[in-house]
Amino acid sequence: MAIVKKSNININVALDENRVPEELHWSAEDGGVENQEAKAMLLSMWDGEQKETLKIDLWTKDMPMDDMKIFFHQTLVTMSDTFYRATQDDKMRDTMKDFCDFFADKMEIKKE
Repeated sequence: MAIVKKSNININVALDENRVPEELHWSAEDGGVENQEAKAMLLSMWDGEQKETLKIDLWTKDMPMDDMKIFFHQTLVTMSDTFYRATQDDKMRDTMKDFCDFFADKMEIKKE
């Protein structure tokens, strides 16, 4: 199939004098997102040739610890859903969800 369209996702990071993130903003024109503020991000890309994950983990210095715990919990839950969609492995998805529940309990996160 021929590529019929390309889409950009832009991430802008404002750093302080020590190169610590002060602000994160992102835009995704096709998703209707323009200059949206964020306090943290985790980006993973798969290098098929090297068979390894390339990643960027950033958070602003004013990201509250309690919010970071919730952010990680929600990311883990999303990863288990994504894993299932990609593999249809419901047994592993359930195991991952069990870990997410364990994580939430240990971090004292109220689940909705």
